[in-house]
Amino acid sequence: MLYGADYNPDQWPEDVWDDDVRRMNEAGVNIVSLGIFAWSRIQPAEGVWDFGWLDRVIDTLHAGGIRVNLATATASPPPWVSATYPETLPADETGASYWPGSRQHFAPSSPVYRRLAGELVRRIAERYVDHPAVVMWHVGNEFGCHLWMDYSDAARDAYRLWLRERYGTVEALNAAWGTTFWSQRYGAFDEVFPPRLAPYSHNPSSMLDFRRFTSDMLLECYLAERRILLAAGATQPITTNFMGPFKPADYRRWAPHMDVIADDCYPDPAHPTRVRDSAFQRDLVRSLKPGVPWLLWEQATDAVNWRPANPGKAPGALAAETAQSIGRGADGIMFFQWRQSRAGSEKFHSAMLPHAGTQTRTWQEVVSLGERLRRLGELPAPGSDARAALVFDWENWWAVEERDHPFEIDYLAVALEWYGALHRRGVMVDIIGPEEADARYDLVLAPALYLLRDDGAAALNRYVGEGGTLLTGPFSDIVDQHDQFCDGGFITRLGEALGIRYEDFGALAGPPAGGMGVGALGAVGAVGAGDPQTVALTLDGIAARGTLVAEAIHATTAEVVVVFDDGPNAGRPALTRQRHRAGEAWYVATMPDATGVDAIVARLLRETGVRPVVDDLPDGVEVARRGSLVTVINHGDVPATLDLAGTDVESGHPLGRTELAPQQVVFCALPLAEPSTPDATERIPAAVS
Repeated sequence: MLYGADYNPDQWPEDVWDDDVRRMNEAGVNIVSLGIFAWSRIQPAEGVWDFGWLDRVIDTLHAGGIRVNLATATASPPPWVSATYPETLPADETGASYWPGSRQHFAPSSPVYRRLAGELVRRIAERYVDHPAVVMWHVGNEFGCHLWMDYSDAARDAYRLWLRERYGTVEALNAAWGTTFWSQRYGAFDEVFPPRLAPYSHNPSSMLDFRRFTSDMLLECYLAERRILLAAGATQPITTNFMGPFKPADYRRWAPHMDVIADDCYPDPAHPTRVRDSAFQRDLVRSLKPGVPWLLWEQATDAVNWRPANPGKAPGALAAETAQSIGRGADGIMFFQWRQSRAGSEKFHSAMLPHAGTQTRTWQEVVSLGERLRRLGELPAPGSDARAALVFDWENWWAVEERDHPFEIDYLAVALEWYGALHRRGVMVDIIGPEEADARYDLVLAPALYLLRDDGAAALNRYVGEGGTLLTGPFSDIVDQHDQFCDGGFITRLGEALGIRYEDFGALAGPPAGGMGVGALGAVGAVGAGDPQTVALTLDGIAARGTLVAEAIHATTAEVVVVFDDGPNAGRPALTRQRHRAGEAWYVATMPDATGVDAIVARLLRETGVRPVVDDLPDGVEVARRGSLVTVINHGDVPATLDLAGTDVESGHPLGRTELAPQQVVFCALPLAEPSTPDATERIPAAVS
């Protein structure tokens, strides 16, 4: 298990470095990420290089037994870069320049930035590629974190080239974007601009492509640095740090280029759904590279500094949140940062070694956690533990949240609501793209899959035909990859499997003032006066409400399971089910509230036989499985008791009736081998509880 933090020794005098290494060994640290924001120290001026201090730091760490994840230092250009080359600066949607003084003040598509960054990476790589302390390469840092879109002239030029390569001819571009509307037809690629500030809505197809372009430009920066490292002879793993469900970057397209997935995760201690939300993030990054352990590269030991209010973590929460990552596939646990900064924007951000010193609860928990991780030993790789999957697709995310739709959808909130119904029950879930639906899964949920590519539609149809159970809707299979309606209406590609015909969107009225939006739990929340319209439906005797939409659909061959009890489509299908070839396809024609989602998921789990890792979990207790290891965490505020079979990994003692205090963690080694078939998965509950 890797254990460590970002290390910024250039912020401190050199006489502190030996003490840092001594304290690192005391805490159990065995790796640090080094040099992430060190460009200005390594290259204080163009043509001037200073590696002496970095040589001494790496040698000091190596002598102390600390391995190095060496950064390329390109995440924050020094002031001389923008002063000499202002064309490297990004721009906002008005075309106005962003300025230095913060970080990430570079246009990802700027040829000058890429040239300067490439020279920096080449010199770092050639100097340290064979150093025995360097065991991994950290490219950039949190690509796009603060710059979601760049509208600069550099982006303009790169966007035109990107479009030319994608479409070949301007006629093909016009067809894909539907530019005959509003007299937008282009006569040449040089007439196209980034979607800068305009009087009204931009063409939604162009917005979709600009988001694709933005993700690709960030990825190109990563790939350019990766190529330089490889050319210098790097054999160590190369990666960068993701940020979970980060909208600007399509991490599913990035993942094949990462030797290992790394992620930064900062749950808000005050947020009521933080456990669910962070579990979703950890399952997402695990699913990006199936079967390969991932690395948690950043988390906080206590409070952060960048929210409106920044409460610290409860006693024990540091170990509990870390265990959530381990249980969901992490083999590395790291923090921002090792020593708390004395100056700068993040000086109030917690660290492994607090500014208040070692006589603190934070330091004690850091040392304790290091000891526990050492006791875990080698862990099994994340196996084929999930028999359920949730479809979460970046291109659909971009398209479904564009303007000028029948209603507004918070796609991530909807996905989290459906995920949460599985998470609460202790069901393992993979987070997949629609093209990845296959026989690994007995159940696939695909809510609000508005944009559906042909390959994704084919995979979902094949999945159902070969015996899987699919649930989708509402507002699914509406547009193609260009954000255009398909010929023949809506649900044209999944309609045969679903056995329904789609007539109308049936948007429900919002509050009379202030608009409406989807809240944190996926339900409609009123912003202004009055309440949004909802509709009633009843499933298995459970009364629920539908929000946002009550679609008008017709069951052509499907069985009607639930009808709307009231509203504009009272008596019409609200939930349908079709047995299609060897499988089943379900469709829900509204956005159910939390009660409705829970009832539907309960029904689907009964129908498919998908089982939790542990049956009948007490409130607040979370479980996860990776091969033969089950992680049990009590996130609640009161003790919880459950029966556990197997062995406590840390003590070696057999488990039985176990009481977990608040924030307590148990790592349980199962007596069964890692499951390789659905039948083995069925035996898990009997072995654990």
